[in-house]
Formats: sequence, structure tokens, C-alpha cells
Amino acid sequence: MSDKPELLITAGSSEEAKRYAEAGASAILFGEHRYGLRLPGEIVRSELETLIPWLHERSVKVYAAVNNILSNEQLDELPAYLAELQRLQVDAVVFGDPAVLLALREAAPGMKLHWNAEMTSTNYATAAYWGRKGAIRVVLARELNLEETLEIKQQLADMEVQVQVHGITNIYHSKRSLLTNYQEHQGRAEEQEPISLSKEEGLFLIEQERQNERFPVYEDVNGTHIMSSDDICMLDGLHELMEGGIDSFKVESLLKTVEYNEAVLRSYRKAIDAYAADPSAYEFQDEWLEPIRELQDPRRELSYGFFYKEQVY
Repeated sequence: MSDKPELLITAGSSEEAKRYAEAGASAILFGEHRYGLRLPGEIVRSELETLIPWLHERSVKVYAAVNNILSNEQLDELPAYLAELQRLQVDAVVFGDPAVLLALREAAPGMKLHWNAEMTSTNYATAAYWGRKGAIRVVLARELNLEETLEIKQQLADMEVQVQVHGITNIYHSKRSLLTNYQEHQGRAEEQEPISLSKEEGLFLIEQERQNERFPVYEDVNGTHIMSSDDICMLDGLHELMEGGIDSFKVESLLKTVEYNEAVLRSYRKAIDAYAADPSAYEFQDEWLEPIRELQDPRRELSYGFFYKEQVY
């Protein structure tokens, strides 16, 4: 592990990537909808020719999301895509499907791998298995609590561990176009408009028993996604993750404005830098949280997610 944990965020455009880097991100995740899930936008390969060197000059790492649920049709194109990522000097590929691992061994040998199997990344034995297959990092399920998270890190001496520390989370995904199908069934297909993933306004699922909770729903080329009604915010508990040696902190950028994400990155950067400067004297400063509170949608609670819950996964 380096002196400071990584601060990672997904960018949907070259402009976003540069703004996030300037706001304090030390790693940028990007992708194409054909190969990656729940991306705020696409950065086309021609843009990467200049963007990646720009980021690398500023010591910002670049990762490609290849974590989609792959079909037979995509397998033929996958090797060429991975080879192109290697040529562009992408620092690592995020994957969940073993098909990516197999294609990468042939088309882009030596490319680093981050294993992300979403909600099934729940124990150190399975993570170590993928480590023996070549993965250098495991992206942990967001449903793990702090004790489980730190135990996994303790057991994985030779593998990096990444956790999400801020933002919205996915709670349901279907490859079906449920929103479009519903509108067509209602005879109102013309009313369905694409939802911007940089805005919190859009369609919501509201349960009868919990009228005050709004679960954002959006549809893209990979199907329908239902998201959490609150946002994880581990800013004031970040020192516990740093004490436990967690290697990478992920900020989820979906359904947030660039300005909001910049404020989040600046605050987490202050906390990370302060802890790294003197862990024994570290104290959380409430003023770091104020810029986030000012931009936070009042209808969305800032919570600790599952980190402090006692429930069994």
C-alpha cells in the first residue's frame, strides 16, 4: 500500500475527468456502455489518446470498466478492445466475468486486473482465488460492514482492497428495458425520455409503506437500474478505513452534478491528506462536511450504508 489510499471516481467525459483530477481524485474510472455497467457517460477512444497522457502527467491513474454482463456477441470484439486499452496505457481493467480474464491473457498480457463481482465480492477466500488468477485488487460488495471489510483486508496481504465511501448505490438491475416496456404498454411511449445521469431529478420508485423514500430509476443500453434512496457518506469515519489499510476509496458519481462531485472529492482529499500527514494526531473536521451538505439533495439522507450495521450479509 502507498502512503495514501487512492481516491477514485468515475468520469463520463474528458472534461469531467480533468475537473475531478484537479479536485483531488488520484484515479479515474471510465468506460463504454457496451463493456461497462452504470457509467455516467462514455469517453470515446480517440479522446483517450490525449486524456490518458494528461492524467498520467499529474500522477492520476486510469482504469477501464469492463464489468458488463457479457453476451456471446460481445466476445468476438472483446480482445481487440482490451488490446486497444493496453496500447493506450490504461493502468488496469475492472472485470467481473472470467471471459474478460481469458481474453486479456491473449490480447493484452500484463494488463492489471481489478476483480469486481458487485454484491458477490463478500469474502477473502474468493478474492484470493481471483488474486491467484491475476487480479491485483478486489472491489468489495457495498453490503459488507466495517468489521467484515477490515477482516478481508487483513487476510489479503498481497491484494489491494477497494470500497465505496460516498454516493448512490445500485440495488436492482435488469437487462430488460422495463421503463420503455411499461410506457409502451400504457400507450405512452412518446413520453419516455432519456434520464441524465448527472442529475438527481428523474423517475422514482416509491413504496407504499415508505412514502418519504425515493428510489431513482433509470434505463440505459444495459437495461433498467434501481438505485438507493440515500447516499453513503463515510467522510467522518474514513480514518477507520485508513487505519485498516484499505487501498482505494470510490466516490460514485452517478446522478450527481459535476459540482457536487468536485465538492465531495475536495473534502475527502482533505481528510486523506490530514490523516497521512500524522495519523496519531488526526481529528475529523466538521467543516470538511459542510460543502457536501450545502449541495446535498435534502430528500436524500447521508448515511453510513452498511458499514456500521450488525446484520449478517
